[in-house]
Amino acid sequence: MDMKPSVLLTNDDGVSSIGLWAAYEAIAPIADVTVVAPATQQSAVGRSISIFEPLRVNKVKLNGHSAWSVAGKPTDAVIIALYALNVKPDLVVSGINIGENLSYESIMTSGTVGAALEASNQAAKGIAFSLQVEDQGDKFDDPSTNLQSFDEAKGIVRDIVSRVLDHGICPHADVINVNIPSVVKGGYEVTRLARKLFHTGVEKRVDPRGRPYFWINGPLIDDAEEGTDVHSIRKGNISITPITLDCTAHEADGETRAIFCR
Repeated sequence: MDMKPSVLLTNDDGVSSIGLWAAYEAIAPIADVTVVAPATQQSAVGRSISIFEPLRVNKVKLNGHSAWSVAGKPTDAVIIALYALNVKPDLVVSGINIGENLSYESIMTSGTVGAALEASNQAAKGIAFSLQVEDQGDKFDDPSTNLQSFDEAKGIVRDIVSRVLDHGICPHADVINVNIPSVVKGGYEVTRLARKLFHTGVEKRVDPRGRPYFWINGPLIDDAEEGTDVHSIRKGNISITPITLDCTAHEADGETRAIFCR
C-alpha cells in the first residue's frame, strides 16, 4: 500500500481559524496532514521570529482532529514543527488566509506568506493560500467564526496541492503564493506581484485626555497592470505567483559595482 505524502499545515489567523480547517478538509484525503499553527491571531507579522521569549506548545483537539498550538508567530510554528516536533513534510501549506495577500506590499508583511517562506528557507517548500474578502472588516473579526464560504476554495486548494505533490515546485521558485477571488469567474493565471495593494494613509485621532494617536489605514487600490496578481483577482481569476527567497536585485549589479567598486 502506497503511503500518502506528508503535509505540514499552518497559518497566521490562529489554530482555530475556519480557513485553516477548510484547508485541512481539502488536503486530508490526499495527504497525511499535521497541523502546527499559532495559538492566536498573528496577521501581518511577516517572518518575525520569537528570539527573546520561550515558546509554549500545546497539543489540542479541534474539529475532531489533533493539532499543535504554538504561543508564537507563524514562523515559530514552522520551526517548532520541523525541529521540535520532528515533522518531516513533503510540502508545507499555509492558509487558507481570510483576506487576500497580493503585491510586494502585502507579502512582505503577511504571516501567511511568511510561514511558507520560512518553510522554504528550511528546505521544505511551501504554498500560501489566501481567499479574497469583499468586506475588509472581515479580516479583523474572529477567524474561528468567519462567515466566508470556503467551499469553492477547498476544491482549488486540493487541486493545487495535488499537482504540486505530483510535480513539485519549480526549482527556480521557493514559494507559490495563491490568491483565490471571493467569486471565481476564470481559471488559473500565473502572475507577477503588483507593487501595491493599498493606498497607504494615516488617520490622526485624539484620545479623551487630548493626546493624539494614529491608525495606519487606507483603501484597496482599484486595479493594477495586466499580468499582476492584483489585476488577476480583480478579473476573478485564481492568481498563482511563484516567489523566490533571493531578494538580490541582480539587474542592479553592474551599476552598483560602478558606484562602489572603482
